Amino acid sequence: MRNVLLLGALVRIPFFAGAVLLALHVVQTLHGSYVQAGALSTIVTVCIALSGPWRGRLLDRFGLRRTIAPSILIGAVCWSIAPFVDYVPLLILAAIAGLFDVPIFTVVRQAVIAATTEQNRQPALALEAVSVECAFMVGPIVGVAAAGIWSTTMVLFFVQMTLVLAGILLWVRNPPLRSAADADRASSVAVPRRSWFRLEFAALCVGASAAIAVLAGSELTFVSAIREFEAQQWLGVVLAVWGFGSVVGGLIYGALHRSISTYLLLAGLGAVTLPMAFAVGPVSLAITGLVAGFFCAPTITASIDQMSRIVPEGGRGEAIGWHSAALTLGNGIGSSLAGIAIDAGGFPAGFGAAAALGLVIGLGIPLLLTLHRRRHAIHKEPAAAGQVGA
Repeated sequence: MRNVLLLGALVRIPFFAGAVLLALHVVQTLHGSYVQAGALSTIVTVCIALSGPWRGRLLDRFGLRRTIAPSILIGAVCWSIAPFVDYVPLLILAAIAGLFDVPIFTVVRQAVIAATTEQNRQPALALEAVSVECAFMVGPIVGVAAAGIWSTTMVLFFVQMTLVLAGILLWVRNPPLRSAADADRASSVAVPRRSWFRLEFAALCVGASAAIAVLAGSELTFVSAIREFEAQQWLGVVLAVWGFGSVVGGLIYGALHRSISTYLLLAGLGAVTLPMAFAVGPVSLAITGLVAGFFCAPTITASIDQMSRIVPEGGRGEAIGWHSAALTLGNGIGSSLAGIAIDAGGFPAGFGAAAALGLVIGLGIPLLLTLHRRRHAIHKEPAAAGQVGA
């Protein structure tokens, strides 16, 4: 598990670097517009999201090596050409590579779940979430710094080849994606989707998507707030403080001896996001951001942990794929929602919209699930009474 966590942490740095490098390459080297850069990023993101469920299904059915071997080959071919061509071929090649993207996030999380028991899974998943936060903070900085020294063409090529190399390392190491007991019992047979893709799982994906939407909306609103304060030089510091709060929160949550409901943490995330709307300068924004960060990593960790408890091992690859797709969708929803709110009422409205989303979804989903269970129980009672009478 330690090897998987380490590899996952190292691989995600070029992953997050690659996202910002694509936009830089379009604007800086291809002399395209920001609209073109945004369109490329959106298409690649959508393709990666679409690949999640079906690639996860292949992991459940055929195992790691047979699933990622085509990804390694297609990724190597596409990214050997894409950095050196014009915008339209780049768009096509990047989209194809996205559809066959090596499912790093799914593999790492599935391997961590397989290597742990329900008793020690929470701290392991918390460490995995913390590694994502660290990579998210480091990756874009490294990518932008490298693009400032060398051409974006060569940096983009190097970063994407690093991801291809990571796929090769995963293929060589071939970490188990199921526990030994389940592997002996079920071999490579996937669990039927209908046995776990039910209301509880769908609600969990909605909750995870809302959590990422709150974070994506907050990230965009940080930029708006700092610009309104005319303190652009403090943007990196404020975002780093926010990220540091998430790291601390993830470590604290991992040290707890009991799990906390995803929806309770989501509502808490919404509640601690609201005070940022009342910041009056970069210092107060950093302080409130530090507090808000405490709920970031724990909310995502709890959703993955809860998912692992309701989905059997033979279906977790596809389930994590759907979970990842929900996170990607939430990222787009959060940015769009915050953008609309900021245009209407400035940065306070942006933070307010993000906070409201977390509170409404975090409090509303448990209520809807409770009502559904009660209605289901009421329908069951007459049937049970009829069987007793018979």
